[in-house]
Amino acid sequence: MTYQPVIAGTGIAGWKFLQRTYDAQFSAFKKSSAVVRDLDYFKEEIGNITTAADLVGNRRLLSVALSAFGLENDLNNRYFIQKVLEDGTKAEDSLANRLMDGRYNKLSAAFGFGPGESVRTSDPEAMAEIISLYRMERFESAVGNVDDVMRIALFAERELADISAAPISENAKWFTVMGSPPLRKMFETALGLPAAFGKLDIDRQLDTFKDKMARFMGDSSISQFAEPEARERLTTRFLALSQVKSASMAASPAANSLILLRGY
Repeated sequence: MTYQPVIAGTGIAGWKFLQRTYDAQFSAFKKSSAVVRDLDYFKEEIGNITTAADLVGNRRLLSVALSAFGLENDLNNRYFIQKVLEDGTKAEDSLANRLMDGRYNKLSAAFGFGPGESVRTSDPEAMAEIISLYRMERFESAVGNVDDVMRIALFAERELADISAAPISENAKWFTVMGSPPLRKMFETALGLPAAFGKLDIDRQLDTFKDKMARFMGDSSISQFAEPEARERLTTRFLALSQVKSASMAASPAANSLILLRGY
């Protein structure tokens, strides 16, 4: 049976509890029988996979591969995933590079089935990285079964640290954030942007994100989130506004204001 994370409360209080107990909870989760079985099978069989067709043809291995990148909902979309893997990431017009969601690019690059790439399924270090990602993603998914806001906060904590340090332009970092559904939801919530905002022209969205971030943080860059303090400030605002939104139908305006004040 898979370990079920304990989330003591919602919003900022629940987040602080999860931060305090993260190491112990994650350690217990990694030892759960379902996780151990899946990863033992992956370690034993992944070296026999040499093509994208091989991988999508093995549902159990594909489940681990997709889950490592938060794409487990695509488990039945085998033709689509095979195309993502076979196109690779070298060509600008490859499917993974044309998709807004950057997780598909990471998935394709991780296995190296594309033209001009080296297949990585026999590389112990590369597969160990997928195993590590699988554990983190599955734990976050388990947290999300209890509280999806906490799942997004956990995902953002590690993803923003990586994106902010990437050797790419600020606009590229912003587009990476905008192309990640969990991060996009976090930023839209924290910056008070409506869901319909995503229908605007992409360049207008970028300008609006930057403007809103500059007003909130005093800095429009994604690079600022290399600092833990900046990530914590954004996360706190996201949690506070998410809590206000979920409680808005039951709580008074005064109670909502108190939730916000407790976050700063």
